[in-house]
Amino acid sequence: MTARVLPECWGHRGASATFPENTLASFEAAIRDGAEGIESDVHVSLDGVVVMFHDPALERTTGCKGLIRERKWYGDDGMERLLTIKEPRQPIPTFAETIALLMKPENQHVKFNVDVKAQNDPERLFLLMHDIISAQPDWETKLAPRILLGLWHPRFVAFAKARLPYCRRSHIGVSTALARRYFWNDVDVFSMAFASLASADGFKFREECKAAGKRIMVWTVNKPEHMMEAVRWGVDVVLTDVTQKWLELRGALQVDYDAMLSRYGRLFLWTTWQFYFPAISSREKITRSHLESAAGPFDHFVLPEPTTINSRMA
Repeated sequence: MTARVLPECWGHRGASATFPENTLASFEAAIRDGAEGIESDVHVSLDGVVVMFHDPALERTTGCKGLIRERKWYGDDGMERLLTIKEPRQPIPTFAETIALLMKPENQHVKFNVDVKAQNDPERLFLLMHDIISAQPDWETKLAPRILLGLWHPRFVAFAKARLPYCRRSHIGVSTALARRYFWNDVDVFSMAFASLASADGFKFREECKAAGKRIMVWTVNKPEHMMEAVRWGVDVVLTDVTQKWLELRGALQVDYDAMLSRYGRLFLWTTWQFYFPAISSREKITRSHLESAAGPFDHFVLPEPTTINSRMA
């Protein structure tokens, strides 16, 4: 019999239920658990350092005020000195440090989903990322194929194609309608909020992706019953804060698939208000408004200058 293929495990901000999110300790914990990939977010400091951080502002996880883009990384008041509030307290890692972790021989199987926040200047961010990626030995074969750029706003697609053409692209989103309209022809992967795939249109979207050879990632899946539903959907990747929990459940599924799946019902799909159309539609509108306030209208934006990475390196 052919072995059943189950969704991969990617650590959402690392193993962030256990360690402070988006830290090397969190990434390392996810890798130790056995995750096939890690996910993290990027912003750029005032002095041009790409840092792994979710929010545009520092306060929620470090207690320090200020926007990352307005703060320097180096210096007496630099962000390199900050530690997380959550224990065990950890420094903020840079993109370069994270790449160094992934280039260790024992970690060269691990994939890396870079969540590109819409507050970034894509031209600046992607060129800085390229400089770090291309400085690694054998980067074109040992690193670039493992990097997946997660794009929320359509403005970033052309910049990703021009500045990081060797990286695969995904759309991260909460709306199947926006995914179809703005990203379908330009990405290989759709990384969608769990609720957006739980609706009738979510079912249709999943079928369309499978027919077109598009991979599906779903986030952020922390409850066992949601994990089992993602298995029923046949998604390719489960993004989770609790990497160990999903890996344990996946191991049990490999032993007795039908028995394990039967333990988890589907009633939550009809008893959870977030999975109904009004909630999904409202979230879509709020998210689009947030993205457009950060990066401009979806339907009108400036494209990158017609230079390429190759001409930059010449």
